[in-house]
Amino acid sequence: MDVLSSRVLLRPRDPARSRRFYAETLGLAVYREFGPPEHPCTVFFLGQGFLELSGQWDGSGDEPGGVSLWLQVRDVAAEEARLRQAGVEVLREARREPWGLVELWIADPDGHRLVLVEVPPDHPLRRDHR
Repeated sequence: MDVLSSRVLLRPRDPARSRRFYAETLGLAVYREFGPPEHPCTVFFLGQGFLELSGQWDGSGDEPGGVSLWLQVRDVAAEEARLRQAGVEVLREARREPWGLVELWIADPDGHRLVLVEVPPDHPLRRDHR
């Protein structure tokens, strides 16, 4: 798999408390923020990777501990076919999300969600805003 970028996604129980902890207590620098101002999602620099706080975990659902791994790949459809052939559990087939990214959800052997993401050519993340 050719991974172009990655990040750890946390769905905290209390998003505002977690944002304060990572920004103020740990002093992590913010890479970007997105989403509604009243419930922003925040991506922090984390050494050679990123930590994204997004959404809220209520203690249930299919994300053990509210943690998942985000992996940007060149071609989600090709990876889906390859991983299905290898017997990997597909939690949700690849599809374009309302925010414009193509996502495939798979599970590792312990049930942790891995989100494989393709950034389409027309997506704002591909545009140079200089």
